[in-house]
Amino acid sequence: MTDWIAEEHRYLFQNYGRQPVVIERGQGTRCWDTEGNEYLDFVGGVAVNILGHSHPAVVRALSEQAATLMHTSNLFYSRPMIELARVLVEQSGLDRAFFCNSGTEAVEAAIKLARRWGRDVKHGAFEIITTVDGFHGRTMGSLSATGNSRYREPFEPLVPGFVIVPWNNLEAVRAATSERTVAVMVEPIQGEGGVNMPEPGYLAGLRQWCDERGLLLIFDEVQTGIGRTGTLFAFQHEGIRPDIMTLAKGLAAGVPIGAILARDEIAAHFVKGDHGSTFGGNALACAAALATLREVLAPGFLERTREASERLISRLRAIEDRHGLVTGVRGRGMLLAVGLAADVSADVVEQARRRGLLVNNVRPNAIRLMPPLNVSDDEIDRASDILEAAIAAVESAGGK
Repeated sequence: MTDWIAEEHRYLFQNYGRQPVVIERGQGTRCWDTEGNEYLDFVGGVAVNILGHSHPAVVRALSEQAATLMHTSNLFYSRPMIELARVLVEQSGLDRAFFCNSGTEAVEAAIKLARRWGRDVKHGAFEIITTVDGFHGRTMGSLSATGNSRYREPFEPLVPGFVIVPWNNLEAVRAATSERTVAVMVEPIQGEGGVNMPEPGYLAGLRQWCDERGLLLIFDEVQTGIGRTGTLFAFQHEGIRPDIMTLAKGLAAGVPIGAILARDEIAAHFVKGDHGSTFGGNALACAAALATLREVLAPGFLERTREASERLISRLRAIEDRHGLVTGVRGRGMLLAVGLAADVSADVVEQARRRGLLVNNVRPNAIRLMPPLNVSDDEIDRASDILEAAIAAVESAGGK
C-alpha cells in the first residue's frame, strides 16, 4: 500500500504544514481519508468549498463544459466568460470584470489597475495604504501589501509603494495619506489575520475618506465574497460600494478562478496589452462559477445560510460559557473564529481531527471555521459537540 505522506515528503516542496491526513473523496460537508475515516469538513478548502464537496450542479456543469470546450484563450470570445461577467456586474453594482486564476492574481491585477489609474489621473500617484494583519497573497506585489511581518520578512526587499497602518484606525489612514497615495485596500473582514471584524463605521469611514481625497477604495473579498458572510459580497452589509473588488476562493466552489470588478471609468485605464492571463476566464472555470452562483442566488439560499450561521454562533458561544479556555467568538456568516486564552490552537485542531472534525488553527490562539454555506443543522450540532470535546481534552491536559 502506498504511503502517500512519505511520497509527499520525497517529491514536493516542504512549504506547507499539512495535517497527517490524505483526503481521498468528499461529498457535501463530509470527506473521507485513504484509511476510510470520515470527517466533517469545516475548513472547506480554506473558504473555497462553499457548496461542499462535489456539489451535483457544479459536477454537472464541469462535465458538460469539459465535453464541449475547456479552453480557447483570450484571443477569442467565449460565452461562459461573458455570461459570468454579466452576473457578477449585475449583482455587484460595479461595471466590468477581469478574470484570472487565483486570489493573489486578482490582487495583483487590482494593484496594477490602481497604479495605472494613478499614473493617468492623479499625477503619478502610486502608493496603496493597507493594514496590519491584512493578507492579500504571496506573489511579490500582493505580499508587499500584506500586513504580516512573518510572511514579508523572508522575502525582503519587497515591492515599494505600500504603506501599512493599524487595522480599524481611520485616523491612521488619514495620517498616512499623501500626494503619492492612489488607493486604500482592505479586507472587509480580515480572514488570515484571525477573522478580525471591522468596528462599526470603519469601512464607511474609509469610503468617505477616499471620496473626499479622490482615492480608490479596493475591497479584497477573496475570502469574504460569494455568500461567505451571509450576503453575496461582504460590502453589502455596510451600505457602501468599493471602486475595485477582488474575488476568488468560493467563486467556482473548488475550481481555480479569480476576478476583479471595477467601475467603468477605472477599468478603462487597462488598455489592450496592459494586463492578461493565459488561463483567466477559461470556459471550464467560468462554467463552474456560473453553476455556483445559480445555487447561491437561488431564492432562500442566503437566508438559510444566515439562519445556519446564527445556530453555529449560538452553539459556539455556549461552548465559551462552559470553558474558560475559550475567550470569544467572532466573525460573520460562515467565516467564524473561536478565540483561545492560550496558544494551543494546534492542539485543539489535532483533538478535533481525531474525533472527526476538520478545523483550522488560523492563529496560535484562534480556531477558524469555514463550513459550506449549505451546512445542515445536524452537521452544525455534531461539529459543535466534537469541537467542545476537543477543547475539553486540551483543557484537561493543561492547555489553559
